[in-house]
Amino acid sequence: MPRRIQLTVAYDGTGFHGWQVQPGQATVQAELEAVLGQLEGSPVHVAGSGRTDAGVHALAQVAACSLHNPIPVENLVRAMNKLLPAAIRITAARDVALHFHPRFQAKRKTYEYRIFRGAICSPFECRYLHHHPYPLDIAAIEVLAPLLEGTHDFSAFATADEKDELGGSKVRTIFRSYIDAQGDHLRYRVSGNGFLKHMVRNIVGTLLEGGKGNLDAAGLKSFLEPGHGRKAGPRAPACGLYLVSVEYD
Repeated sequence: MPRRIQLTVAYDGTGFHGWQVQPGQATVQAELEAVLGQLEGSPVHVAGSGRTDAGVHALAQVAACSLHNPIPVENLVRAMNKLLPAAIRITAARDVALHFHPRFQAKRKTYEYRIFRGAICSPFECRYLHHHPYPLDIAAIEVLAPLLEGTHDFSAFATADEKDELGGSKVRTIFRSYIDAQGDHLRYRVSGNGFLKHMVRNIVGTLLEGGKGNLDAAGLKSFLEPGHGRKAGPRAPACGLYLVSVEYD
């Protein structure tokens, strides 16, 4: 009888071509499947709560797999971390119902985007934030960020995806969207019921345009009107983006 295991995964996305398995590319999913396959003695599929892009980090990605191995979850965490590259850590594991799917049952996801505004960025931090040493009107960004809250069509903030052929809705609900400024560090936090491809990075790029004085509240709201045909952005770099948490009932 197989068992279903939920994994909480943290990773430095710098050296990976995103989450999803891709031929000839180092990906987080591929590393997890290789290690679990070694422990199981047969191929293991790992499902994630969503795909993160190349260079995007995760503090608590949620994944799930089915195993026949009776290893206790505490020992599974230790065994996986011993075999995984240092850029990937399993921070928790637990047995869950056999029908659990980390993507389809997720109710809320939270992302954070980190920006450093100082003139000189430490070489020990530059891989983990967006260095933007240019003037910004933080008050303007603080006004714009909450305007994204609510249920809207986010087509203007989405990049073309192979799944577009399926005709899925681009409507998403944002529960919270705000900016936190601490000295030279600027953090954008957004929580929602789901996110489209590159959506958060396009939102950040749009908010930065607002901070430069190139976009006002009316302009931002226009991007949320269905069928207007324009794209938001430009897209912010991947290195500043973190998947913070995924929540379930």
